[in-house]
Amino acid sequence: MYVRYNYNNEAHEGFVDGDSIRHLNGTMFKHDGLGEAHTELASVDLLPPCKPSKVVCVGLNYRDHAMEMNETLPKSPLLFLKPSTSVIAHGDNIVAPKDAGRLDYEAELAIVIGKETKNIPTSDATQAIFGYTCANDFTARAIQLSDKQWTRGKSFDTFCPLGPGIVKRVNHDDARITLMVNGELRQESNINMFIFNVPEVVSYISRHMTLLPGDVILTGTPHGVGPVNHGDVMTVSIDGIGSLSNTLQIV
Repeated sequence: MYVRYNYNNEAHEGFVDGDSIRHLNGTMFKHDGLGEAHTELASVDLLPPCKPSKVVCVGLNYRDHAMEMNETLPKSPLLFLKPSTSVIAHGDNIVAPKDAGRLDYEAELAIVIGKETKNIPTSDATQAIFGYTCANDFTARAIQLSDKQWTRGKSFDTFCPLGPGIVKRVNHDDARITLMVNGELRQESNINMFIFNVPEVVSYISRHMTLLPGDVILTGTPHGVGPVNHGDVMTVSIDGIGSLSNTLQIV
């Protein structure tokens, strides 16, 4: 797993090897090998696993969620953006204003782009992918519904937790995705429930905007979306990746 981390008040990139992090000779997108073990994983603070110029999100991309919402399956991916300033790391607090109203979790698989990509065909789309991580597309639902569009309610600072790190592959045919709130299971599905699969999503987005290294695509959330309160701990887990945990702070 590739990670970004804070060590001696400096940001570093590395690869998790057992309980240690091996420093990268370069960046995760372009390096000439792994260095010696740099530090113990447990002794560092993880940073967001990448620094995207943009986070492109796909709405309504699980069959079970569409059924839950009584929505007709979309004929093409429904897209919206979250700003780079919404991105935080595993262990960071999600901070929401007290007048935001209902606040919802949304567990998601995140795609991390590895190279500049434009107009890539579906057959070649996986070549643009560096890897995958966990995401929580946190949402001020009351604001989203009031605005009748998605931008403001999903774009607050801290509303896009990513992590803990990036893995190169997931099993697209069978990878369980869950979200727990304070240890209680709230969402459970499998990424094989996608309406539009990973290559289709990457290709479609690349036809509308250039994707840059480090950019992130959120692939939609399964059924079971619901509200959380101040102090609640949300944990997104995806088979083959790991777990991403964040606590809600309302100020």
